[in-house]
Amino acid sequence: MSVKYVVTEKGNPLRPEEPKKWYATAKSTGEVSLRALGKEITQRCTVNHADTLAVLEALTQVLTDKLEDGKIVRFGDFGSFQVGIGSTGAEKEDKFTPSLIKTKKVAFRPGVGLKEMMNNLKFEKM
Repeated sequence: MSVKYVVTEKGNPLRPEEPKKWYATAKSTGEVSLRALGKEITQRCTVNHADTLAVLEALTQVLTDKLEDGKIVRFGDFGSFQVGIGSTGAEKEDKFTPSLIKTKKVAFRPGVGLKEMMNNLKFEKM
């Protein structure tokens, strides 16, 4: 299999006078639900489908809880999840308040297995 992409022309918004250039954008070929993942996992091991779904649902809840607690959640060779934030600056440390935090995200860092997959990706234009 290969990752599908399209090519689109884009200009630099900071320099609108410069000529536009063409850039690749990855395109999805669909999505996979938690239920479908559970079914596929069940086909690859000896655990039944209901148990697989129960574990995936619990994993989702535990992952959320641990991220809310400020933990980095590591999934071995798969990778890790961590909460990241961004803020506007305060003139002095004692003037900083949580209201200055403007962005929040879940950061994912791929592990060894996903890095290998990324290094071996093949691409196909749609």
